[in-house]
Amino acid sequence: MKTEMLIIAILVMATVTYLPRVLPLALFKRKIQNPFVRSFLLYMPYGILAAMIFPAVFFSTNGIISAICGAVISLILAWNRRGLLTVAIGGTLAVLVAEWVLMLVK
Repeated sequence: MKTEMLIIAILVMATVTYLPRVLPLALFKRKIQNPFVRSFLLYMPYGILAAMIFPAVFFSTNGIISAICGAVISLILAWNRRGLLTVAIGGTLAVLVAEWVLMLVK
């Protein structure tokens, strides 16, 4: 990926995760009481970030098998409420091991 594209992607991700947190403060003068709206505004940045990152996971490795292994391990770690660093390292190690195994099989 070119550096310019990477910088643009980072700026877009920063904008779409920052705006949903700032807009309610700017638009509403009093506290939002509706639980649905509150939960929507709470989870929207995570959903947008996941929608932007998840497709890139499958094109960042040499093969789809290692990408799926990394994604599955990352999802399992995240589901078990591990930290972001643990999830990232676990997914990376899963891809590395899968690539090694695939290289040995060939």
